Amino acid sequence: MTNQAGALRRQRRSFSQVLFELWRLIKKNRWTYLFLLPGIAFVILFCYGPMYGLIIAFKDYKIRQGILGSPFSTPFYKNFQDMFGDKKFVAAFFNTMRMGLAYIITGFPSPILLALLLNELRGKLFKNSLQVIYTFPNFLSWVIVSGLMTTIFSGEGLINTLITQSGGKPYGFLTSEQLIRPLLYTTSIWKGTGWSAILYLAGIAGINPELYEAAEVDGANRFHKMLYITWPEIKSTAVILLILSFGGIMSKGYDQILNMTNAVTRDAAETIDTYIYRITFLDRPKYGFSTAIGLSKSIINFIFLLLANKLAKLMGEGGIM
Repeated sequence: MTNQAGALRRQRRSFSQVLFELWRLIKKNRWTYLFLLPGIAFVILFCYGPMYGLIIAFKDYKIRQGILGSPFSTPFYKNFQDMFGDKKFVAAFFNTMRMGLAYIITGFPSPILLALLLNELRGKLFKNSLQVIYTFPNFLSWVIVSGLMTTIFSGEGLINTLITQSGGKPYGFLTSEQLIRPLLYTTSIWKGTGWSAILYLAGIAGINPELYEAAEVDGANRFHKMLYITWPEIKSTAVILLILSFGGIMSKGYDQILNMTNAVTRDAAETIDTYIYRITFLDRPKYGFSTAIGLSKSIINFIFLLLANKLAKLMGEGGIM
């Protein structure tokens, strides 16, 4: 008993010492924590606070009764059962997976290549001008981009006008189920590549110039310097961004798809996000069903994030956790 009492006293002492040390560090860095406080409060209030609403996925939600007052479904997993029994959801799920992978495969290498090519330009004014031109599309909303695509590819648009004047027949670019996905991937690259390249250009700017000078002395050309100096220096940044891309694989292109598709091409480009939007706001609302789909999507995103992080570690990279 005496030994146990002594052990408890030592545990209390060590715990009080930890608290004292923690308080000392907080007091020492109080201005830093005060600076971070608005951001922490924002995350807690708008990211973690609403998470209690996930219980709607297990309830027969009634607006008048509220989240806590609504009864649980019978059985409690009924919304998930209905979800997997819905053929439209299954089609949207596999379409989301396919399109998410295609967005990553087509869009991820583009900013890396652009950053490497811009870095090789010697004229500062020309380089900065190109960077502004490539970055500008990021600030256009998908509504504007959709209008531009309609102007160019519609039945009476620029492309079909040229085809008609050349003696050909107009083609329904915006009503083709075979072309809608390539069009989505292409416009996504055009809109986001310049902005995403900024991260890689920032990493390239931090490379020690002496490395390039030493490589020149050893007879390296531009391609060798790009391959053996520039790329290894930004590789860790690329891996982290790739992991984060896989973490959002089920959430790609919602605004874009919603604005650029129509009744003819909808099924070919239907994703889980657009499906949730349609069944919640365009059909008879089924809030529990929609929440169950959203929760499942978040879990799948998290699984992909963990898998991508594990794969990066197996390849010798640091990962994000």
